[in-house]
Amino acid sequence: MKKIRVIVADDSALMRQILKRIIQASPDFELVGLARDGEDVILKARELRPNVISMDINMPKLDGISALQVILKEKICPVVMLSSLTQSGATTTYECLELGAFDFVAKPDGTVSSNLAIVADELLQKLKAAASRGLVDRLPRLRQARPAPRPVYEPTARKRAIAIGISTGGPATLQEVLPRIPANLPASVFLVQHMPPSFIASFAKRLGDNCALKVVEARSGMPIEQSVCYVAPGGMHLCLHRKSNGEVVIRTPTSPATLFVPSVGIMMASVLSAYGEDTIGVLMTGIGDDGADQMVAIKRAGGHTIAESEQTAVVYGMPREAIERGGACVVAPSYEVADEILNAVERKR
Repeated sequence: MKKIRVIVADDSALMRQILKRIIQASPDFELVGLARDGEDVILKARELRPNVISMDINMPKLDGISALQVILKEKICPVVMLSSLTQSGATTTYECLELGAFDFVAKPDGTVSSNLAIVADELLQKLKAAASRGLVDRLPRLRQARPAPRPVYEPTARKRAIAIGISTGGPATLQEVLPRIPANLPASVFLVQHMPPSFIASFAKRLGDNCALKVVEARSGMPIEQSVCYVAPGGMHLCLHRKSNGEVVIRTPTSPATLFVPSVGIMMASVLSAYGEDTIGVLMTGIGDDGADQMVAIKRAGGHTIAESEQTAVVYGMPREAIERGGACVVAPSYEVADEILNAVERKR
């Protein structure tokens, strides 16, 4: 099998050596270059034409954001960013994702992290996925995803829920979906995005800044309202509880233990329990099968399910599993998912 050719870019000599050991320990990869800054990685990328680049965001001479823009503009290869677990690190990371970075891995101990072995498997998995998927050009898709005129919704007593699960490639993909949802949506939205806990607050705020919908980080005890998107909090599941008076509120347990916390599957199962056939399930790009079985359950209960197609999925894992298990009523590219959601809401009025 042909090995995946990787360049590592980091201004720290220690980090370069740690990343070198991680990559060389895997039989799937060949380390073809080490770069010390943004200018260096661009020169090496042009010369060596790797399959994928692991790149730090904070570097001298030319930072990771600027280097990313050049590499993607020249269509050299996909890039996985390394980010510090800080507020500023989260903000800069989202900028990279919106510019076209494949995904990111958070350094567990800040900019220089000797403990990087903790995320070694995640890094290798994302480098492999990036190399397999290749460059993703979002610009044509974003042009197609321009908001279309939608009807003005009248208030309704019927309660509906939209349960969205997404992982690798999610932050940028969601920008093709949620900004197209009108502010007066007659449904509540529940969103699980797999990412480090310390990034969730910044993620929810940035998403909200670009949406007509109100976007909040879910907190235990919050009453559910229509026209609000509840983002699962970091390190906790997003669950619903129907009180004796019929009111539905948020619950954020830390158990059961699952591969991903928050879990798409647990969120979808909880939403289905509270809303039944008025549940609309949406499963998009991501590694693995989180949420696939629950999409089947939603469909069987009379709800409506939408899976992202292979055409646009950054990683065709989670939606593929839902489709192959018979859990998708509709399969659509990401730039059509918002319309499919709105069509489903209108059908259920």
